[in-house]
Amino acid sequence: MRISSLLALVLALGVAPKARAQDTPLRIGHVLSGSLLAGDADGYVLETRVGRFVYGRVNQLTVDVVVEVFGPDGTSLLTVDGPARGHEIFRFETETAGAFRVVVTPFEDEEGDYTIELVMHEGMATDPGRRVDQLVSAYSGEGTPGVAVQVWRDGRTLFSKAYGTANLTYGIENTVDTPTNIGSTSKQFTAFAVMLLVEADSLSLDDDVRDHLPDLKDFGTPVTVRNLLTHTTGYREFLNLALMDGRQLGHSDWIDRSEITAMVQRQPALQNEPGGEFNYNNTAFALAADLVAEISGMSFGEFMEENVFGPLGMTRTMVRESREYIVPDRSIGYTPGPGGRFLEVADLGGAMGAGGIYSTVGDLQKWAENLRNPVVGTLAIVDEMQTSFVLNDGNETGYGLGLFLDEHRGLRRIQHGGADVAHRSQLVRYPEIGAGLTTQSNHAGFDGGIAWKIAEAFFGDDMEPEVEKEPVDEEAFNPENFDQGTFDDYAGRFALDAVPAFILTLTREEDKFFLQATGQPQFEIFPTSDSTFKLTVVEASMTFHRDADGSVMRMTLHQNGDQPATRVDDGGGVWKPESEDLEEFVGRFFSEEIETFYTIELVDGDLMMSQRRIAAFKLNSGERDTFSGGMFSEINFERDRNGRILAFYASNARTRDVRFAKQ
Repeated sequence: MRISSLLALVLALGVAPKARAQDTPLRIGHVLSGSLLAGDADGYVLETRVGRFVYGRVNQLTVDVVVEVFGPDGTSLLTVDGPARGHEIFRFETETAGAFRVVVTPFEDEEGDYTIELVMHEGMATDPGRRVDQLVSAYSGEGTPGVAVQVWRDGRTLFSKAYGTANLTYGIENTVDTPTNIGSTSKQFTAFAVMLLVEADSLSLDDDVRDHLPDLKDFGTPVTVRNLLTHTTGYREFLNLALMDGRQLGHSDWIDRSEITAMVQRQPALQNEPGGEFNYNNTAFALAADLVAEISGMSFGEFMEENVFGPLGMTRTMVRESREYIVPDRSIGYTPGPGGRFLEVADLGGAMGAGGIYSTVGDLQKWAENLRNPVVGTLAIVDEMQTSFVLNDGNETGYGLGLFLDEHRGLRRIQHGGADVAHRSQLVRYPEIGAGLTTQSNHAGFDGGIAWKIAEAFFGDDMEPEVEKEPVDEEAFNPENFDQGTFDDYAGRFALDAVPAFILTLTREEDKFFLQATGQPQFEIFPTSDSTFKLTVVEASMTFHRDADGSVMRMTLHQNGDQPATRVDDGGGVWKPESEDLEEFVGRFFSEEIETFYTIELVDGDLMMSQRRIAAFKLNSGERDTFSGGMFSEINFERDRNGRILAFYASNARTRDVRFAKQ
């Protein structure tokens, strides 16, 4: 399951690096050691030709690093900022010849030691199977968690191979028959189970959920079964709420199934009108599994085995109803640890329905083929699942029932990824060509985007050519001529339309311009025209759009496509409180909803927040009386009529406006 919807949009990368005078050559088989102080930047160089595949890794021994790769022309090609310890993987393909630079910098003000190694430097494979070998090379061999890949077309398996290790304790290799936790890829199975009950006239998608689960709170407006399966309920997301009450999900803290209904019961109001907003929501799918059990009279796992897995011959697939259940021959999930070692982590508690299914790549092909030519269920069920939901305002969400719907280089793509604490999954189908593939990994650092590259290797001839980016003629614009006052029209806070909790805050300090994303450090941006700016720490840019009256209420972040954003302040810029202004926010705050205290203190002029299980983190100001920091995308303070602080409302992505009263 996706613990955070912001992962694909993270911009945290610190300050643009300045290389030292002498870059060190990278060579195959040479492990180089480095040591970083705050503000350092170590440079390495690789001379190479066109059409080469390069894979290297930085072992973060005692320091969290950021790795950036620059092309021969100085253009930033890749920025990597993953786990704080273990290996940072850099992988790229050369389209030009020359000297490629790899720059290693400490994250923020960290200091410590690392090693860097060039693992592969060879011609880019043209054979699709060999291409897969290259793409997953970081997860191959003994001593590393692995990955399994399967590709098919028209019912015929084109490629099936496993890499790495399923169990590091006993040295058990990963195979294509190793069951792996598929995380949120499970959601399509939950939706299918509900649709089987709809087909049997046991319920309707337009039923009020409380007709079948009466213990749920009545919010005064019906939440339908369809709302559950389309992420449009308005319920709080239980994993985000658990993080807010101090649960350490990455360290195996337990969540009981009974807590999910209790969380809904304690929620004071819906976060949005049912059907009014898409908010990816594990609570809803957990409740959908409860609904299946309630109507069928059997456990969710028993229902799936009897009605789906068994009839389809998915003999290595099962619902792990809780993490005490034994899954024979399963892969163990691992996350990177200190010194290049791996740490074993347990599955999420309470995941069933939203996740919780273990399967193999072969069984998932059987499932995909059933969606193409149903043996279990009907085409009507599949069509319903693959139809984008339309919100109350008429906009489509790009999500059906448990499935994301989009395009990949001109081909219709139906897909869903998944992530438990350490397992990673992707299942994608291209119905127009009867093709699909799946990747399943027990490595928390696995790159899910590899699935799209594998698809291009096997099905690229059926896809439209990649769109060439228009070159930006930065030489035609002199940044020194940029009117600094113009930036004041852009300063303020913009929320990404796709993820409203992800805020981009823009500020000016004299002749320098800065961007800060939710929960991330501030870094400098640079003008490339009167309305566009580039980011040097990551391959991204932004464009500001003026309305007819000259106001700037919209902007677009160009990163992994175009990400439109809307201003969420009055255009007056960002509030910059003085130290004495922050004193009134100091105190101890309690939430009755989640029975949790947070403490806010003023330390060396900074406002710091902490909880008994969460280390202190800095709060950064936004609009007046608004802050962000740590896990919180926004903290809004409430005042009484005399201006005294009464409470704050905390939001962290999918869970919003949890009230904490000042004690």
